[in-house]
Amino acid sequence: MIANVATNIGIILAVVIALGWVVYGLFNLRAGRREVGSEIELAANRKPYYDDETLEGRKLERTQLLGLAFLAVVTIVLPVYWVLEPARQSGAIEKWEDVFVGKGAGLFATTADGGFNCAGCHGGMAATGGVAEYPVTDPLTGEVKVVSWKAPALDTTMSKFSESEVRFILEYGRPFSPMSPWGLVGGGPMNEQQIETLIAYLWSIQKPREGCLVPEEDPRSCDGGELSEEARGDIQSEAERLVANGTYASVGESLFSLELGSGAYSCARCHTKGWSYGQPQTTGGGALGPNLTGGSVVRQFPNEADLINFLRVGSEYGVRYGAQGQGSGKMPGFGSLLTDDQLQAIANYIRSL
Repeated sequence: MIANVATNIGIILAVVIALGWVVYGLFNLRAGRREVGSEIELAANRKPYYDDETLEGRKLERTQLLGLAFLAVVTIVLPVYWVLEPARQSGAIEKWEDVFVGKGAGLFATTADGGFNCAGCHGGMAATGGVAEYPVTDPLTGEVKVVSWKAPALDTTMSKFSESEVRFILEYGRPFSPMSPWGLVGGGPMNEQQIETLIAYLWSIQKPREGCLVPEEDPRSCDGGELSEEARGDIQSEAERLVANGTYASVGESLFSLELGSGAYSCARCHTKGWSYGQPQTTGGGALGPNLTGGSVVRQFPNEADLINFLRVGSEYGVRYGAQGQGSGKMPGFGSLLTDDQLQAIANYIRSL
């Protein structure tokens, strides 16, 4: 708001100064026409200048008053400029963020609207999940069929992945899924600037988080924030409902396979083959993510607390986890989306597989 006021004041001053120069030019032009033919009489070097009494009196006083006035202007303007400068800089950053978001929205839009059709798979400009047609091959029969792959919601993406991990996914895609590489480095059509503006758009559609360590409007500044209690309560209610109607045997299993909206919270999306297109095979048997059955989870995480922490923060690129794991950045962290009790329930379930 302050930045907008400062901008408006600057525009008004610029207009006033421009009008002043126009008026000065008009008067100067009029005076110049009067002088035509009278150069000798009006030439400055042919007219007597002020005498000493005038020079050291009225003229000197006028000059000193004018200098004092300019000094007063400088004395007032500089502190005002100093006070408003941070707001001006913030306003400039906010303006460019808006520009980036707008350009990113254009890239995200459907092909019909001139974009790269991200919205065509991920459920429109709100990015709340959608469906993508995708061919899959049966490894036993070699049969190729087209399935309706449930594309994930993107409005909690930045709560699960770091920005660098999101950039990696955009640039190199998700192998064995409809998510193709979009960055030039991965063989896609988008340059580095386009990827950056697309990320700015993704930040703009994220669900708000609570309890941020830096509670500002910019979602990028939210460190340590969590999904609202209401949203977490909705997840828990849905998980308990599916247990009550007999769909799943426990809350942990329900949370593992929960399809809330587009399945944005589902572990089964990556760890159960066929889940994404409605033909799930062995639960936790592995797909985009590793096989969790046969005691592999217990072997990798003999300490349950380490497993829960891994579910909370995800895999960080190059960082060791568990007994013999090294992070690739592909496993999202669910600590800002799920409660500790929900993470505990998932841990209990996958350790039992």
